[in-house]
Amino acid sequence: MAVDISLEKDDGVLKEILKEGEGDELPSPGCTVKVHYTGTLLDGTKFDSSKDRNEPFSFELGEGRVIKAWEIGTATMKKGEVAVLTCAPKYAYGKGGSPPKIPPNATLKFEIEMLGWSGMDISPEKDGSIEKIQLRKGIDMTSPNDGALVNVHLVGKCEDRLFEERDVQFNLGEGEDVGVVKGVELALEKLKNGETARLKIKSKYAFGKSGKSEFNIPPDTDVVYEVELKSFEKTPDSWSMDNPQKIEQAKILKEKGTNYFKQNKFNIAIEMYRKINNYISYDKLFSDDSKIERDSILLATYLNLALCYLKIEQYNEAKEYCNKALEIDPSNEKALFRRGQAHLALASPEIAIKDFEQVVKIEPNNTAAVKQITACNNLKKKQLAAEKKLYSNIFDKFAAKDNHISEK
Repeated sequence: MAVDISLEKDDGVLKEILKEGEGDELPSPGCTVKVHYTGTLLDGTKFDSSKDRNEPFSFELGEGRVIKAWEIGTATMKKGEVAVLTCAPKYAYGKGGSPPKIPPNATLKFEIEMLGWSGMDISPEKDGSIEKIQLRKGIDMTSPNDGALVNVHLVGKCEDRLFEERDVQFNLGEGEDVGVVKGVELALEKLKNGETARLKIKSKYAFGKSGKSEFNIPPDTDVVYEVELKSFEKTPDSWSMDNPQKIEQAKILKEKGTNYFKQNKFNIAIEMYRKINNYISYDKLFSDDSKIERDSILLATYLNLALCYLKIEQYNEAKEYCNKALEIDPSNEKALFRRGQAHLALASPEIAIKDFEQVVKIEPNNTAAVKQITACNNLKKKQLAAEKKLYSNIFDKFAAKDNHISEK
C-alpha cells in the first residue's frame, strides 16, 4: 500500500515498500547513500536503470544533487529496503521534463533498493577518519566555537563493546584534559545545539598508537562514539573585543597553557598558546601604549611554543616559533638557544653552533650554551668521519671494478 511521504502531504511522493529493511537506522543529511534503482514512466517505459549498468548509484543526501522525491524518499529507507516511489512532476523534473527520455509534466516511478550509506566526512583532511551520522536533529542551527564551554553525553564503543558512558563538561580545545578524544572535539564544532550523532573515528583521532589500557583498547584501533550536545556557551569572538579585552583573553590563555605545560600535557598547552594568535597577532590593531604589553605576551607565547614542540620532538615547528620570537627580540637568549637545539636535533650542527655562539656572545656565563657548542663540534666530527668512510667505500668499489675490467 502506497503512503504519502511528501512534506506538504499533497500526494507528490507516494512510497510503497516491497521489502522491509534491517534495523531502525535511517540515513541522515550529509550521508553518502548507495542505491540500485530502475526508473519508469507511468506506462511502464523504462528510461534508466543502475542495475542494467551493474553499477550502484551514490549521492550525498541533502545536497540537492538528485530530484526532490529522492531526497525525501531515500531518507525514509532502511538498509536493505526495497521500495517504489511514485513522483509527481513537481517532485521530479517538472514542466520541462528531461528530454529525450522524460517528457514534460511526467509522473515517474522509481524502484529503489537501499544498499547502505556512509556518514558525513567531517575530518580535517577529508580522508574519512571522522564520519558523522545524525541520530537526532538539533533544536536550533547554532554550533559551539573553539573554546566554548560544552555539556555533552558520551557513549563510547569498540567493536560493539561499551567502554565508557558519561556526562562531561569542558572547553573545546581542552578535551584531552578530561579524556575526550580529538575526533569528538572536532565533531562538536560541527554539531548543532541539542543534536545527537554517531561518530566513527579512526585511531589517529581516537587513542592512536598507544591505545587505552584503561578501556582495554589496543593500539591503532578505531572506535565509535554516540555524542549528544546537550548545551554550550560560546566564547566571545575576537572581533567583538576591544584591545584591553583581547590582551586579557591572551593572558588567560597563556596561564592555561603554562599550567598544562607543567602537567606535561604539551598538546593542550600548544592549543592554548596558539589561540593567543587569534586575539593579538595583528600588529596594526595595537597602539604604542598597548603594543609593548602585546609584544611581551607574544614573545613569551612563541618561546613557550618552541619549548613545547621541542618536548614532543617536532623540531621544525620549534624552529619556526623561535624565528617568530626573534622577529620581536633579535637578541633573545632563549629563542637563540632553543633554535640551536632544534637545529642540532635536525642534525644541522653547523647551523646550530652559530645560535649557541650568539648566546655565549650575549651571555658569556651561559654554560649550557658552551656545552651545546661542544656537542655541535662532536657531531660535526662524527658526520665528517661517516662521510669519509662512505666515500672511501665508494672509491674502493670503483677501484675494484676498474681492476676487474683491466683483467679482462
